Amino acid sequence: MNLDLRIPMGLMFSFVGIILAAFGLATRSTPALYEKSLGINVNLWWGIVLLIFGQIMFHMGRRTSKQLQKLPPTSLDSNPRRNH
Repeated sequence: MNLDLRIPMGLMFSFVGIILAAFGLATRSTPALYEKSLGINVNLWWGIVLLIFGQIMFHMGRRTSKQLQKLPPTSLDSNPRRNH
């Protein structure tokens, strides 16, 4: 089984990033919401950061999966250090 954990993690971070960025875009005209953060739309910026991080993780996982598929399959009994 060649499941790379970066693929589902990347999808999860991307999904959360999209939701957070969308909320930041929807509330950018509400300055009272961002008074505590010195007027910075933190939801938008961290949504973008999470989306970029998720995409990097996803594409790194996909690249590694493609590289593993190109390799020839190995036998489980090919361990040279194993004594019979």
